[in-house]
This record gives sequence, structure tokens and C-alpha cells, in this order.
Amino acid sequence: MTDFFYEPDADPAAVAGQQVAVVGYGNQGRPWALNLRDSGLSVSVHVRADETKEQAAADGFDAADIASASSAEVICVLVPDDAIPGLALAPGPEALTIVASGYTLAFDRFAPDGDIAMVAPRMLGPEVRRCYEEGLGFITAVGVHRDTTGSAEARMLAVAQAIGGLRQGAIAMSPYQEAVLDLAVEQLLSPVLTHVNTNFVLVMLDLGIPLEAITTELFYSGEVERNYRLLRETGFVAQLDHHSPASQYGQLSRRGRFDHIDVATTMRELAEDITSGRFADEWDAEAGAGAPVLAELRDQHAGELMKAVEQDLRAKLGPGAGPAPRE
Repeated sequence: MTDFFYEPDADPAAVAGQQVAVVGYGNQGRPWALNLRDSGLSVSVHVRADETKEQAAADGFDAADIASASSAEVICVLVPDDAIPGLALAPGPEALTIVASGYTLAFDRFAPDGDIAMVAPRMLGPEVRRCYEEGLGFITAVGVHRDTTGSAEARMLAVAQAIGGLRQGAIAMSPYQEAVLDLAVEQLLSPVLTHVNTNFVLVMLDLGIPLEAITTELFYSGEVERNYRLLRETGFVAQLDHHSPASQYGQLSRRGRFDHIDVATTMRELAEDITSGRFADEWDAEAGAGAPVLAELRDQHAGELMKAVEQDLRAKLGPGAGPAPRE
């Protein structure tokens, strides 16, 4: 049975008077620090001496070095997963360390002393701040990894509430579950969707449909994006009513036509790479070598040629588009 948490489940007194250290001031760190401060918590920011330190100072924080975060009662580690194992952090036995992704805990890359928990917003970093300011909040995955003090869950929920992560509810997940699901979306779902889209494009090209029209239908018009928004906001049944009867019939009557394709076997093989830790080991080796394979893959699939094609289409369709100047 899956547990869910909401704002009434959190008690701000669980972290009252405790120093909350935010390690990192980037994609997640800055929104968290601002939200925590606006919720009345005592927040310190801990960063390297780079542009993020300047940004923290501009936002009114006294930015300190990373090692000094170790003295805080609650430490929110909000840097990329790759960087976490190398941080000079040594929390005390009574401290609570919180991560925003289960990856390092799931694959034994990070094991600080004291309590350990995960508060993982299902939202991009900048939107964590925007949704907080708008009063909407966002959905969050939360889970206690280790509770040595008996207060890990209470403090975790107080922090989740303070960043706006209980306003729309939080789902209880272990860091392992969160990490596997996150990686599976990237490694199982994304590649198969790319494969499907590629084949769709090829079939449409065979039928004489211009490439620009196909990519507009799939991406640039925003129609698919808005359909998914309706799916999120109203559910599948309600959003279906926004489609014409012919569209509804076409979508539903053709279901099952691809069931003979064995996608699940390949997905299970890829999932085994994730759950066994093989992918984590592979990525450690790749990152340690300076990520040469990643650079090659980016050049192959998201290089200058692809960028030029996208820029050309965006100049012709969408916001700011217009005809080319006449000679």
C-alpha cells in the first residue's frame, strides 16, 4: 500500500530553531534556499567560490564553503549526483541529510552519518520556486533512507512542506524506487518513443508529407504538449472529450495493432542494467574519463546539423516567426 503525505501531515516544529544548510545554489539549490527562507526557516548557503556564490550573496545569503555545512542540523544536498560523493561533508550523528534524487543512495555512492532522507520534487528546479510563489506547490516523492534519531520522517516532511512540496501531495518512495523510475524513464521510455517518432516521420515522408509539417505536428505546434497538460489536469477520460468523434474512434479502434512488437523484453534488459548497478558503474567510468562517449553521442544525435534544422524551422513557425527579408 503506497502512502501519501499532505500539508497537515507536516509539523514545522520538527525543524524549529534548527539550522538548515543548502549545499549548492543552482538549478535546485537556489529555489530551495529561497523557499525555505520564505517559509521562516534559518537557512545558510554553502557553495564553491564561483558565480553561484555571487548569486547567493545577491539574494541576501551569507554564502559559506561546503565543508561548513556539516555543522548544520539539516543539510540539503542539491548538487548534481555526480558531484555528491566528492563533497567534503561530515554531518553529525544527530543531523538529517536530505537529497533531491535517490541515485546516490540507491547505488551506494553516498552514506553520511546520521539520518538520511529524500525529498524529490517532480518539477524542474526553476518551477520549484515559481510554483511556491504562485501558491500552487508541486507533487514530490519523499522517503526516509535511514532513521537513527527517530525524527527523520518528521523533519523530512517539515522540509518538504517548507519548499511547497506537500501542497499537491507527496508520494512515499524509497530512494531506490525513485532512482530506478527516474532512470527508466530516461533509458527505457525515451529511446522507444524516439524510435516510434522516427518511424512515424519516415512513413509520413513516404506519403509525401513535408518534414517541416511532420515536426510541427509532433513538436513545434504545442498541440501534443497541451494534450498532455489536459491529461494531467483532467485525466484521460475527460481529455478524450476534447477530441472529435472521428479522432476518438481512430485512437481507440487502432489500439492493439502494435501489440505483436516485443518491447517489454528489451525494456527488462535495460531495467536490469539499472537495478543491478551496471549503469551506475558504467556512468562512473564514463564520467571519470571525461565523458568522451557522451560527447560523441551528443554530436551524433544533437549536433550542429540538428541545431541548424531546428533553428531554421523555428524562424519560420512559432513565436517571433516571419517571412525572410526580400532581396
